[in-house]
Amino acid sequence: MTPIAAAIACLLAVTLCYAAMCAGSPFGRCRKCNGWGFEMKTDRKGALKRGKDCRRCKATGRRIRIGRWLFNRAQRIYREGTR
Repeated sequence: MTPIAAAIACLLAVTLCYAAMCAGSPFGRCRKCNGWGFEMKTDRKGALKRGKDCRRCKATGRRIRIGRWLFNRAQRIYREGTR
């Protein structure tokens, strides 16, 4: 197998795996709060305590994946265009 064919096959496999992941699990962990829903802070003694709620995920700890967001946007445009 030539290197170009191997690269194309690898790219196709990665793309299909990501599409399957977006279809099966459309939400992933929030990158800002690491899926906790809030920020961790330390007090003066060094003990961990809960901070403010995460604004990015609205304290759920979950965010929609980029691939799923693009799929939803494409479906919405298609539906609005075929009325």
